[in-house]
Amino acid sequence: MTGRRALGRRFGWLWAAYAVSAYGSGLGFGAFPMIAVLVLHCGPAQVATLAAAGRAVGALVAVPLGPWVEFRRKRPVMVAMDLTRFAVLMSVPAAFALGRLSFAQLLLVSVVTAAADIAFKAASGAYLKALVPVQDLLVANSRFESTTWTSTTVGPPLGGAAIGLFGPVTTVVADAVSYLLSALGIRAIGGTEPHPARTGAARLRAADLLTGWRHILTHPALRPLFFNAIVVNGLIMASQPLLAVLLLGPLGFAPWQYGLVFAAPCVGGLLGSRLAHPLVARFGRYRVLRAAGVLRALWPLGLAFVRPGVPGIVLIIVVQFGLVTCCGLFNPLLATYRLDHTAPDRVARTLAAWSVSSSAAIAALTALWGLLATVTGPRTAIAAAGVVLLATPLLLPRREHASQDELGGAGVPDVVDRV
Repeated sequence: MTGRRALGRRFGWLWAAYAVSAYGSGLGFGAFPMIAVLVLHCGPAQVATLAAAGRAVGALVAVPLGPWVEFRRKRPVMVAMDLTRFAVLMSVPAAFALGRLSFAQLLLVSVVTAAADIAFKAASGAYLKALVPVQDLLVANSRFESTTWTSTTVGPPLGGAAIGLFGPVTTVVADAVSYLLSALGIRAIGGTEPHPARTGAARLRAADLLTGWRHILTHPALRPLFFNAIVVNGLIMASQPLLAVLLLGPLGFAPWQYGLVFAAPCVGGLLGSRLAHPLVARFGRYRVLRAAGVLRALWPLGLAFVRPGVPGIVLIIVVQFGLVTCCGLFNPLLATYRLDHTAPDRVARTLAAWSVSSSAAIAALTALWGLLATVTGPRTAIAAAGVVLLATPLLLPRREHASQDELGGAGVPDVVDRV
């Protein structure tokens, strides 16, 4: 079976490291807002600030990290980012044990973690492209996507149970330790990695900071995918806190019901990621990418019609299952398409620019939709997000474009076959 293709021992270690950190993040999902409410007694404004500002400032801090990562060996960078996240996250239970935990510390940890996440993703994407043959990139990305959705299904319920049994910082410890184990797994990959060659001056230049965005915005396929991805992800994420307010407030959902309606549909993400390779083999990558991109925009509007009780639970599970299945199919295709259309000497900067933009967009749209919900109510704001999402398929590329490998590698100009 193609999906079970062996990708080698070194990829196995990389995948294992990713799985450990993914499950740790699943266990720690929602830990900071919960600590802010239960331990620091913060109000809604502070919790919203923690979610939005940490991501936004982290993205700003990460802007120079793209070129910094590009011209360094990727595996040491990945280890360093894992160890950074381990250290800052462990500061939370340490401060809690000493009775010194503060909102400012949570905010600082959120910023550092967000910046380290972006740097790690940039390095790992570039490393994966060098590690795995181009024909196996979709298989590799599908395995990562499957792991993400499996950890999202299992992690949050177990994390909630652990918090109930052992206290509010328990899952933060688990998340921190997972990054330490991930660093050890990446270190165990072994092998040699050549130091990336750099032309021009050794110091960081302003042009280096903009290379990633320039490549994205001048590329006829990546540009529409970029705008589609940041708008879709931003609106989906902006709707989540509003849906939580609606379900746990006026509709009277119990916390376990709230957890159920979001955990159970994550099985769809596993299904979608497993279908990616066979569907591409049958219908072609571009057709599947576009179909999944269109279909994922159709589901969120249904969340505006949720009602109390069992009918509401069933509606959310159906809508979320459809959305997550389409996302599980779309995401590995996007990741592979992005790598295929980016030359090796600019992968890290491109991925960093993409992640920075995505984080900033999510933060901005979360704040904007919070204000909209204050004026109109959460249900109306959720409906507005769903209506806007219906237009996002117009941002998808309208034709297939040749990859860097098909065009002859890094020396071929980025801008070809303009729409």
